[in-house]
Amino acid sequence: MLPLVPDNSTPTHHCNQLEYKMPVFTPPNSWLSRKPLQQYLLAIVLLAGVQQPLLAAPQDSMATQPRHQLHVAYVQGEGDVQGLKVAVQRESAFFTQYLQDHGFAGTVSFEMSANFWRFGPENDTDQNLVLAVSPVLTFSLGKVFEKELLVEFGIGVSLLDDTTFAGKNVSTHYQFEDRLGLIYRLSHEDSISLRYLHYSNAGFKKPNPGLDFIALGYSRAF
Repeated sequence: MLPLVPDNSTPTHHCNQLEYKMPVFTPPNSWLSRKPLQQYLLAIVLLAGVQQPLLAAPQDSMATQPRHQLHVAYVQGEGDVQGLKVAVQRESAFFTQYLQDHGFAGTVSFEMSANFWRFGPENDTDQNLVLAVSPVLTFSLGKVFEKELLVEFGIGVSLLDDTTFAGKNVSTHYQFEDRLGLIYRLSHEDSISLRYLHYSNAGFKKPNPGLDFIALGYSRAF
């Protein structure tokens, strides 16, 4: 009688141990996965904390109480570049009064902002985070449909998380942030704005292609 030899071609009845590996989520190469972001965010929080004592004027020199504004804007750049700008702006009574004493009929504010940019198909190809601080000069152009229309301009500094973005190499993490905008005040607290923003290193290092954006925003004063 021939010995029985197991046939590997036929299924066996013993249970094979199944190995199941839980899928591991790996976040994309974005700001949240980069260690320097923690330092940047800490810096902007610290700046927000010291902004009031640094910009505050003596009580006897303040004509009015300084105004704070929270600003949110949709940002559109070249091609498929889109983004979000979140900013806090504080009017400086000291500098406003100083310029008004010298014939400037406007206001001076200081703005700190965080800018989130995306580029590519479905905005997932390339991402960047930009932190910026800028003085802003604003003055009135008069009234349109019984609402005040203002113009603003300013030149500030910004810190880019990535120097290569949207197919451009801007060379340096530190860039100047130039702005020119129109503000339409809906009420004493609410306003909408249209701004042109330009980022470049002013030619300190090549290449310096610059980045241009149009921002449509809403602001709330408090």
